[in-house]
Amino acid sequence: MTRKLSVGITWQFDMKREDAISLAKIADETGIDSFWVPEGWARDAFSLLISIAEKTERIKLATGIVNAYSRTPGALAQHFATLDEWSGGRAIIGLGASSANVVEQFHGVPFQPSLARLRETVEVINMLMRGEKLVYHGKWFNFDKGFTLRFKPVRDHIPVYLATLHPKSVKMTAEVADGWMPAFIPRSALKQQIDEFRGWAAAAGRDPKAIEVKAGGVTVSNDPAARDKGRGFMAFYIARMGTFYYNQLSRYGYADEAAAIKKAFDDHGSAAGAAAIPDELLQDLGFSGNADECLSRIREDEELGVDVHNVSIDTTDPVEFGRAVETLLR
Repeated sequence: MTRKLSVGITWQFDMKREDAISLAKIADETGIDSFWVPEGWARDAFSLLISIAEKTERIKLATGIVNAYSRTPGALAQHFATLDEWSGGRAIIGLGASSANVVEQFHGVPFQPSLARLRETVEVINMLMRGEKLVYHGKWFNFDKGFTLRFKPVRDHIPVYLATLHPKSVKMTAEVADGWMPAFIPRSALKQQIDEFRGWAAAAGRDPKAIEVKAGGVTVSNDPAARDKGRGFMAFYIARMGTFYYNQLSRYGYADEAAAIKKAFDDHGSAAGAAAIPDELLQDLGFSGNADECLSRIREDEELGVDVHNVSIDTTDPVEFGRAVETLLR
């Protein structure tokens, strides 16, 4: 089976539109499997993905992620069905709960319990893709009039990947999704968590191997400083994005480290928070090295159960990018 590599941009969307499209085109031409565009409180994800769809041929186009609160399930179905149509059937639905800070303080929507909300959102989207009349009764959504999408989707099912953290929501992911995107699980605990996830899928009567796990991450770079580029991102998520990621690391043995990072960030700012991340934690959550070193890391991640690998390649030169991809696909 061909190894699946994914690339994308940061949630801050700090690339120029032209540069993001150029990256996607290079990825498309060199054998990258999927391109992921997140959404925070900067630019939206779908506009860029539509632009990329017009400039690429084969690469899958994914949201990584959009939250399940700021748009209704019907609006999400419209967005994804349109992206799938205009890309020729290349869309991937990447969904998550985001955090109370973003949902309530940016979107102005109550941060309801995410488990039921996320499940119902997936179920409604799937109904609309199948062309079923929207008659549905759930905890958060109730529809009686039988609306359908007023065009036939290219596919009757678009793959759904969920970014979930807590055991109950991960179990739900195993029951309803096509892929799982774990976050902030140290590699020392990743195999156990993936095995548990696949066990839940089997218990739900599903083929555990048919549900992909998108995890891990490597940065191909010859710059020794590249390993430190993720420090600011990690510190922000631990200290500022609610308690989810803080608690996640604490559950997996990094409680003291998470507390120190948050205190440094709170007391002295983002740079101090980033500097407080110990090398051990940095190495447990990501990896940086040359292409051969990154290939070794990817092979190790595959032994842990990872199916789709997050990759960053530190060059804009198409030839160098292509050589790195060729190495990573060996």
